[in-house]
Formats: sequence, C-alpha cells, structure tokens
Amino acid sequence: MIRSCRRYSTGVEALIKTPLYSVHVEHGATLVPYANFAMPVLYKGQSHIESHNWTRSKVGIFDVSHMLQHRVKGNSAAEFLQKITPSDLKALKPFTSTLSVLLNDKGGVIDDCIITKHDENEFYIVTNAGCRDKDTSFIKEEISQFGNASHENFEGTLLAIQGPQAAETLQKFTNLDLTKLYFGNSAFAKLEGFTSDVIHIARSGYTGEDGFELSIPVDSEGLEFTKALLELEQVKPIGLAARDSLRLEAGMCLYGHELNEQTTPVESSLNWLIAKSRRTPKTAGFNGSENILSQLENPKSVTFKRVGIQSKGPSPREGNKVYSFEEPDKQIGVVCSGSPSPTLGGNVGQAFIHKPHQKAGTKILIEIRNKKREAHVAKLPFVAPKFYKPE
Repeated sequence: MIRSCRRYSTGVEALIKTPLYSVHVEHGATLVPYANFAMPVLYKGQSHIESHNWTRSKVGIFDVSHMLQHRVKGNSAAEFLQKITPSDLKALKPFTSTLSVLLNDKGGVIDDCIITKHDENEFYIVTNAGCRDKDTSFIKEEISQFGNASHENFEGTLLAIQGPQAAETLQKFTNLDLTKLYFGNSAFAKLEGFTSDVIHIARSGYTGEDGFELSIPVDSEGLEFTKALLELEQVKPIGLAARDSLRLEAGMCLYGHELNEQTTPVESSLNWLIAKSRRTPKTAGFNGSENILSQLENPKSVTFKRVGIQSKGPSPREGNKVYSFEEPDKQIGVVCSGSPSPTLGGNVGQAFIHKPHQKAGTKILIEIRNKKREAHVAKLPFVAPKFYKPE
C-alpha cells in the first residue's frame, strides 16, 4: 500500500509548458505544478463542480500533452511488450487499443498505459507524465534484450475531447466517419483546415463519457485546432480538478494512488488486464507472472484489494486510515483517492481494504481530521460508463 510515484513537482521553478500553454493563459487558468509541468487545475468563471457537470452534459476538452508518447517497432515488438505487460498483443487487431500495465519482476505496477497496435510490428503507447524518467529507463533496459525491437519517445499535442456531444463536435472537423469508430479503436485522419494527415484519433478517455484522444504531431496545428474547438458554445476547457472527480466516479485508477510498484494488478482489482490466454505458466512469460498467476489461482492468498467507498460529510483523501465498523480500533485499510461527487452527491473514493470487509454495502469507518466517520464499501464504477460500442 505504499505510493511510489509523486504526481506533483516540489517547486514551481522551470516548469515545462505544453503546446497549449497559451490557451490556458488566455482562458484564465489557475496553473499548478503537476509532474513538472504547468497544468490547469481550474479555469476562470468555472468552478470544479461546473466543470465536472459540463463534461457530463456537453463537451470538455483536456490538455493531456504532458503524458509521454512512445513508438515500439520491429519484428520482436509484440514479444517485447508481452514480456513487460500481461496483455495478449499478438491477438490484438490493428488499430485497436488496450489498457495495460508495465510490470516489475515481482508483478508490481511500474505504470499503467494505453497500448495501440498499428500493425503486427508497430505499437503506439501512452504513459503517465509523473513516471516519464522511470518508464523510459525501464523500457530501454528491458528492450535491450530484444535485438529486433526499437523504442522512441515523442512529444506533441495530446488532446482529450470528452462528453455526450464529443462525437458530433469532432465530426465537424473531420471526414472520418466517427459512427464507425468504436471505443477502443483508432485511426489516422486529417482535420479539416489543417495540412497534417497523420493525426491519431482514438475513441478513448478517462472520464467514463464517450470521447476521443487526439495525438497531433504539429504543435501549431494542435494549438489552432484547440482554439477552433473553444469557439463552439458546447465546448469548454476543463482542468485537473474535474478530471480527477470524473475518473473517480468512473472507477478508474490513478498511478501513485490505486497503482504502485508494491501492488499487483490482482490486488488493484484489475484481474481483467491479465489476458486469459496468458494465465498458465506455459503462456504467461511476463514479468512477475509467477506471483500474479499464484494470486489468480489462490484468491484467498490476496489479503487486500481495491474497492469503492462512499460517504457523507468531509471527503476522504489519500492516506486516510480505514477502520472496522464493528471494531473501531482495528485498522483494515487505507484510502487511495477521494473526492466529492458532483453527479451523485456525497463523496466517492477508492481504498485498499483487507478481507473480510470488501463486500459492497459493508459499513466502515474512515479517519478524517482526527475523527472516525461512517462510510461504506461500494461497487465500482459509481457512474455507469457511456462508451460508444457496437450494438
């Protein structure tokens, strides 16, 4: 239950600016240090709750250019990626994506990532900003064992367009038929009025809403496209505050909170990330597979796992201790993340909790501001996802 990756830098000196920095300034953003970048937490004239609700009802755009983009190529690319993740990338179809995790030799999570397969020997990966140096070092070291695979990082505008009106909004700017682009799929396309035809459009996101993430390699085009979006009345820029509450309502993990190097995907309740085709000693072969397979085969050996929590009153925060409701002096877990829920009212959060207190509806106590307050375990996600999938 140890956190191993800081989200925030220790000072405000020499912060990195994303290609959309001028947009943040123009729209009155409150900028904060986040993983050594100057990032918007709120925008002028929008509260956290208003930003959150706008994304749930219209279109919110998020600058995620601080995240690190990677290309892995070569005849051994899939083999390499299957060594460091538990995914079945050989079975993944071209231009489809999967959430995955980079694993250390104990099965702990070095980082979570999105992997997109462009063809049998080429993959596009996005990892977290706060783990840039660690991830790059890890990948370089691991790939050195594979002679026919190469890796490179690259920068550019990375923009998330999220909300129930995201598709009709983006469709105004592209001839790509978005009705045929389902959640987890992607394509290279051109944006109307711009010259680049290598813009990567993925139907994806971190809010639980329908939406897209666009990788735009030419920074000037990314900036002008973002400005064009913000001229539309249904579109507003959204900052980190709402991004966190949106992902919490959607039951999604944040590295350094629900994921860390001491915790396996099984303990983080992400069993589904481990491909079914890779759950035997013969087919596994990924880092930490012995430990992870043992946990899958012997669920009783997993003493704690990630669960949802709900409460009223002051919001639980990372590090708050969780106690048994029946035995108030007995600590049974720790809060990973928590936030007020604009959609549901009250608070939502996630926690690592020990058996036998993990069942939805179980009453618990959370120590907040030196007082133990009543809460309960809840099923994830709190808000049902609205991903666009085939009927």
